[in-house]
Amino acid sequence: MAKARGRGKPVRRRDKKGAAGSGRRKPCQHCRDKVDQVDYKDIASLKKFISEKGKIRSRRITGSCRRHQVQIARAVKRARELALLPYVNEGGRDDSPRRERGDRGDR
Repeated sequence: MAKARGRGKPVRRRDKKGAAGSGRRKPCQHCRDKVDQVDYKDIASLKKFISEKGKIRSRRITGSCRRHQVQIARAVKRARELALLPYVNEGGRDDSPRRERGDRGDR
């Protein structure tokens, strides 16, 4: 802990309001809207819970509660199965050249 150069108490990172780790989580979007079941046919809302590469975002990132995160994952998987959502987004590819199998590069 660093001293605050003669101005009283030392300032700690935890004491700042709104800082990371302040203990206050944002409320679940579905709980706030009082949604009982996440719908797999609502593609616009499901796209918010998918990354650019097509992965399902975690609870920590989305801010969903455990119950609704399980429902979101199930709805995304069901929508993928019915071809409403893609399994992999083609726009999320990196442009780095990949070596093919058996290619040793400089040999």
